Amino acid sequence: MKTISKSRRSTEPKRFTIYTDGACEPNPGRGGYGVVLLSGSTRKELSAGYQLTTNNRMEIMAAIVGLKELKEPSIVTLYSDSSYLVNAMTKGWVHAWKAKDWRKKHGKKPKNVDLWQRLLPLCEQHEVNFIWVRGHSGDPENERCDFLSYIALEGENPLADEEYEKIMQYGGNKSEKTR
Repeated sequence: MKTISKSRRSTEPKRFTIYTDGACEPNPGRGGYGVVLLSGSTRKELSAGYQLTTNNRMEIMAAIVGLKELKEPSIVTLYSDSSYLVNAMTKGWVHAWKAKDWRKKHGKKPKNVDLWQRLLPLCEQHEVNFIWVRGHSGDPENERCDFLSYIALEGENPLADEEYEKIMQYGGNKSEKTR
């Protein structure tokens, strides 16, 4: 029987499960995100509200916040009901945009570049497996994230989504405003 030395055991990455969700009413409008972080018997819940943002931005923000909580490189399974987030990461859209200096096929700038630029380094630091889960389908952790995101959306003292507000202030087009 082979035993693992104590020093080798301590270098194995920790495993985490993260559930995320974002909300916005109207879209664009007040928004919030919810995160449930699980590891063994440990559970942590995070949420925050924003005064002006979009649903997609809150979905990405939830993933960023969840991954930022991890203090060392880890193996992560991240569940989201956002096909936008999951597809962008699993189908390589974000990496393609980055490789083209943050441009899409026809030279158009993708939405939410500021958030993708924050998410990518976190995904390089950790081994992240993004999994789509159907929203409002009874998954208890997804339902909890949805609840947290709406409580945050309705809460007092919402934060400013400064990058999004800059777009709004300087006259972004309609497609940029609803990103």
